[in-house]
Amino acid sequence: MDVDPERLPAWLNRFAVNHGGYRVAGADEAGRVEAPLRIEAGDGTTLGLWPPPGATVRPDLEQFIDEALQPRRIGLLLARQASVAVGIAEGPCLIESKVDTYYVQSRTAAGGWSQQRYARRRVNQARAAAESAADQVVRVLLPAVDRQVDPHHAVDHLAAVVTGGDRRTVAAILADPRLAPLRPLVADRFLAVGEPRRRTLEEAVTLARQVRILVRDPDCT
Repeated sequence: MDVDPERLPAWLNRFAVNHGGYRVAGADEAGRVEAPLRIEAGDGTTLGLWPPPGATVRPDLEQFIDEALQPRRIGLLLARQASVAVGIAEGPCLIESKVDTYYVQSRTAAGGWSQQRYARRRVNQARAAAESAADQVVRVLLPAVDRQVDPHHAVDHLAAVVTGGDRRTVAAILADPRLAPLRPLVADRFLAVGEPRRRTLEEAVTLARQVRILVRDPDCT
């Protein structure tokens, strides 16, 4: 499950009440939970906690929560074959965005062009859409990667890039050579979102900031 960082302390308090308290545990010797932070409850239930993308991993629970709450700056790239939404968020706020759509032909009805001709045209249209989408990423996200960090304003730099939508389309966009400086910042977390729109970007900001929690019951092997 995913929990907003602001709700995490209350969520953990309820977990403690329902499971007989808890303690921060070491690595799982059985290798079942490969998480930066592991919690073990009194009844044997375990939690694996992953911080939001761009957050520094902290082995102490209080430090983990403080780090999750930091208003870091992240980039967002949401794409499907015919549309892309690119943005920058600072904490819970979307501060910059660009949304665009492209033409990629849908499947033809029976009796239309030959399958090979249709496939070639569709591939070319998808390639052109990926190139145009990469142009938007260059305009919105690359300047934030290159920006110098202000020591008095820690969120000036881009801490991570979170992607979502269709994996193949996102991969095609990120393959653009101009985006090489961006690729090391791409987080493992991939968001399941609908058609990229301004509203989808706003929803993605919330999803990208959440702490990921894996709950295992005592009898789970």
